Amino acid sequence: MSHADDHEGTRRDFLYYATGGAGVVAVGAAVWPLVNQMNPSADVQALSSVRVDVAGLEPGSQMTVKWLGKPVFIRRRTEEEIAAARAVDVSDLPDPIARNNNLGEVPATDENRALDDSGEWLVQIGVCTHLGCVPLGDAGDFGGWFCPCHGSHYDTSGRIRRGPAPENLLVPTAEFADETTIVLG
Repeated sequence: MSHADDHEGTRRDFLYYATGGAGVVAVGAAVWPLVNQMNPSADVQALSSVRVDVAGLEPGSQMTVKWLGKPVFIRRRTEEEIAAARAVDVSDLPDPIARNNNLGEVPATDENRALDDSGEWLVQIGVCTHLGCVPLGDAGDFGGWFCPCHGSHYDTSGRIRRGPAPENLLVPTAEFADETTIVLG
């Protein structure tokens, strides 16, 4: 084997490696935008966690905030509303599951749906579980929410009591950051 033949072999190997490397870089450059476009946009990431000041919310009143493009009802309940919600037998409910993202699959007792131990604070997604309409607060036959689209009635704990809705209103991931601030997400 001559010196020229040996030199020719290493040049060929270099060209193979250089072509393969360029091909890998080209494929990576073509695929990355397709993969990156599946990541959530900056505005969605910014809304994934929202801080809500509830200092001005009086007992018996409610506020609605937007979180992840959906209305969220934050209600400061009165003693009467809490007592009415806690007097309900879970076996009488159409949906016996709490639908609370903070607790998992637990019974739909009022204690499992309220944000705090006293039951004063109730946070839930304000979207009817039937077809996605927004229920009206302080309405319906059970003193909670009423969906005007198809007639679903929710009680003071956001549990479905009558109508076509199959599930209770969803309780999102939420917690108190301090005495007057609720963090959603």
